[in-house]
This record gives sequence, structure tokens and C-alpha cells, in this order.
Amino acid sequence: MSNKIVWLAINAQYVHTSLSVRYLREVSRKYAETEILELTINNHLPEMLGRIYETQPDVLGISCYIWNIELVKKLLPLLRKVLPGTVIICGGPEVSYNTEAFMREYPAVDYVIQGEGEISLQGVLEHIINHKEALPEKGVSWRSADGELHISCAVDVHDVNEIPFPYREEEMGEIKDKILYYETSRGCPFSCAYCLSCATVGVRFLPIERVLREIDFFARHNVKQIKFVDRTFNANKKHFLPILRFIKDLPDTCRTNFHFEVASDYFDEETLEILSEFPKGRVQLEVGIQSTNEQTLKAVARTNHLDKITQNIRRIIEGKNIHVHTDLIIGLPYEPMESFHRSFNGVYKLHSHQLQLGFLKFLSGAYMMRLVDDGEYLYQNQAPYEVLSNKWMTYGEIHWLHIFEDVFEMYHNAGRAGRTIDYLVEAMEAGDGFRFYQKFTDWWKKKEYHHRPHSDVHLYEALYMFALEEYKELSPETVDGLLRLDLLEQGSSHSWPSFLNWSQESMKNRIAEFWRTGRAAEYIADYRFTNWHDIRHKYHVEYFEKDPFHPNDTAKEGVCILFDYSKDSLEWHEITL
Repeated sequence: MSNKIVWLAINAQYVHTSLSVRYLREVSRKYAETEILELTINNHLPEMLGRIYETQPDVLGISCYIWNIELVKKLLPLLRKVLPGTVIICGGPEVSYNTEAFMREYPAVDYVIQGEGEISLQGVLEHIINHKEALPEKGVSWRSADGELHISCAVDVHDVNEIPFPYREEEMGEIKDKILYYETSRGCPFSCAYCLSCATVGVRFLPIERVLREIDFFARHNVKQIKFVDRTFNANKKHFLPILRFIKDLPDTCRTNFHFEVASDYFDEETLEILSEFPKGRVQLEVGIQSTNEQTLKAVARTNHLDKITQNIRRIIEGKNIHVHTDLIIGLPYEPMESFHRSFNGVYKLHSHQLQLGFLKFLSGAYMMRLVDDGEYLYQNQAPYEVLSNKWMTYGEIHWLHIFEDVFEMYHNAGRAGRTIDYLVEAMEAGDGFRFYQKFTDWWKKKEYHHRPHSDVHLYEALYMFALEEYKELSPETVDGLLRLDLLEQGSSHSWPSFLNWSQESMKNRIAEFWRTGRAAEYIADYRFTNWHDIRHKYHVEYFEKDPFHPNDTAKEGVCILFDYSKDSLEWHEITL
């Protein structure tokens, strides 16, 4: 009889956790001793093999996703060599569809759980551990002793309330500072061609009472972030609104951030009102817009009410209490470069806190696979199966957009040099964000910066050099002042880039007198001089040749600003030295 089951997850990053192996651990605990082993794609293959070997499993279950499948394929033949008597079960999206080809290529695999596996798995464990002859008719493919394959098809769990809560009390201390994944529903009301959710029909919800109890569990354990994996969290108002209210009313001491994927065009006035009442940082929203091209959206069976999306996102952002993340997909049908230019600008102008640029992926089981021939698509044969070209975009354009995406990620999404870039986009490019990043990308590529890593200092210096080379009418003082303001607004630091014209040396005596004489009390309540170390830690005074908040105001020059870092949020005051 098998007495130990190990569930293996290979996560994309150390900060991630695996929801799937925790479900399977709870389902299988009645059959044998169970444990989970979480590694990352950054672990070296020999190290991973050794870690798995040390667990000495009788049954090894491996969770297969797009980010880890290539590593899993390298591991499988090695696992069979070092653990010849171990039963190997694979499951997950990457093996639920072209299952027969996968099992033929990797004879180390004994069973494949297809689709949602919590119920099917129990039948497999009954077979392996309790020696029951029959296996489930659907949801499991298997290899008989003579090597013959028995191929089935993916299934869903009809009643999701049968699925156990995946987290254990005793593990929370170890994982509370990571990203924890949780779901209150399975399935999606939409059928977007590029998404695997189109392979299932309808949405199945957990009972509200259970969801609220489980959210309370996370809050009580002071979890840093819960990322809901519901495909469209606001699919059903009767379901999601009580959850939002419950989260909103958690105590002020709750530090947990709750992340939801939503269709913002389906928010009504009541929902928007509730969102406006959330404590700052309690919730963040991810809105998948993907494209603003109507022909493109129709081709992938997606409906966007763009006016409503725009209106609702702007209203939420104006509330300044919720982080909003938007998404676009590169490589969709009927979206050549000029169309993507429009889509990018349409979403960029919403000023969401992050705008993720993803590249179309061709997932087994997704409807997008049926559009390959008509769209003349070429894509990577290995995970992550990203688009290489189509009839609307050449490979050269896709390759350039990868560099564009890297530049955009390092600046916009990293929150780096925001004031400077906003000024350059508005003043130099009449608000055309794509054209600014297009020019910046071309300059970046010409310098071959895409072939090297970059320090934070170099990223600021690169933007400074680009701005002065590309926009000849700009004065160095304007760019210099904007970049200094950007850096100062990020926080007090004493390792600022030396290429900028910092005023600490040139105005050293006047600044020292400002602090010593106590004049700072005119601007800072309850200020009193203590020591220079305390001053340097809490405050900074900077002189600007031009007002950095209004760079085009030529009438106002010679501005001195006090930055106060002693509070929870930065305060600044224009002062006279």
C-alpha cells in the first residue's frame, strides 16, 4: 500500500504559491500521508531532482502550467530513473488537452488528470491505494502495465462546494507574506477565443457563507495579498456584492490586499459607490481590455463597452483609494501596428496604475487554435506558445514590440520618472503616449540597450539623454528638474544619480541655516531641531532653477521646495531660504 503522496508545484516566482496542489493535498489526505513541495522555475534542474528525491514519494503528483511545463518535461525522464517505483500523476491545463501525445512522448507518466481534478483524483487514488479496479470514465487518462494508453477527456467539478478549503492553519505563518491564490467561482460568463475559460460552460459559485468565512480566515492570519482567480469576479452581482461589502468592513488593522479580475463595464452605481468607500490599499482591480478595435474584439468573441469601461475606470482612479491594473494583448486578429497604436493610446490615457502588455498565446483547448490558419499565425511550439507573426503583423514588428514592452515595463509600470514622462508625452507629443514610447524604443534599440541589464541610475540617465537628443527644444534645466522631482517624490535617499544638478553642495550653508535657526517650524508643525542625522533622514530641501511642477511657467524661476518624509505620505512645501 502506498503511504506517501507528494504534490509538486513549480511556481514562476518564490513569492507565488500554488492553489492547485493545496486542493489536491486536501482531497488526498484521507488516502495517505500527504505533503506539498513548492519549487520555482529558477531552481536548477539537479537541485529540483534532489529535492523531489529526498521526499521519497510513493505517489508524485505534478501540477503542469504554461510557466513550468518545459521544466516538467525535462524532469520526467530523470524522475523515472531515480524513483523507478513511484507512481507519477500529471495534471493541469498543459496536459488536459493534447493528452495522448504528451503521454506517448513521456512514458514516465502513469496517469493524467484532465480538467478540474479534485473528483477524478479520488477515483485514481482509490485505484492506486485501495486497489479498486475501476477508474473514472472521464477526467483520467492512464497507462496500463503493458504500456497501452487509455485516453479520456477533460471534465469539470459540477458542485464546487465539494472542493475543500485549500489552506491549513499550520502553514499560514510561513506563507502569509507571499501571494496567496483563492477562488469563489469557476468558469466565466464570456467565451474569449484566447482564453481557456471558453472550454467550460457557465459559472459555478461557492456559497456566500463559506466565502465570507474563508476571507475572514485570511484576514485573521494577516495575509499580505489574496489574489482571486475568479475569471470575472463581478459576473453575478448577488455573489460579488456581499463579498465586497464584507471586505470593505474588515477592521482598519487588516493589512490584506485583495486583487480581483473584473469587467469594469458591468459595474453599476451601487458597486461604484461601495468601491469608493474602501480603505486605501484594501483592494486592487485588474481590467482586461485587450483591444479597442471593434473588428478585433468581434473576431475573438469579446464584447467591450468601451465608453462604460473608460467612464468607470476614470471614476475609480479619481477616488485615489484603489490600484487599477489594465491589460492589452499584442497579436490579436485585425490589429496591425496602427490599430495597436490606437488601442494603446485609448488605454494609456486612462492613467491606470499599471498597463500590462501581453503577447497572444495559443493554448491547447482554446478556440484561438481554430483561427490559426485564417490568420496565418506562426507561434512558438514550446511554452509559452507566444505569437511570432500573423497576416497583420510581421515577426520584425512583434520583436520590436517586445523591446517596446520592456521599456514600458521599466518606466511606466515600475513607476519610474512618471512626472518627467507625463510632461514629455503632453508637451512634446501632444498626448500621444505610444509615439513617445515608440521614439524611446527606437532610440533604446539603436543604443543596443535591450542587450544589457540596467541599474536604476542608468535608467534615469538614459531617459535624460534620450529627452535631450530627441527634443532639441527642451532645456537641460527642465529635464533635470523634472527628474530630480521624480526621484525626490519616490522617497528620501542619499544615492541619487550624480549626473543631475543637486543643490545640496551649492546651497549647503543656506540650507543648514534654515534648519539651525528653526525657520522650518513655519512649514512643519511641532518641528524642533534635534540632530543632523534626523534632519537628513526625515527631510530634504532642493532648489530648482524652474518650477518643476509647472515647467512651462517661464515667469516663475528659482523655486525652493521642502520635502517632508516624516509622515505616512510625502508632504512638500515651497519655502524661502
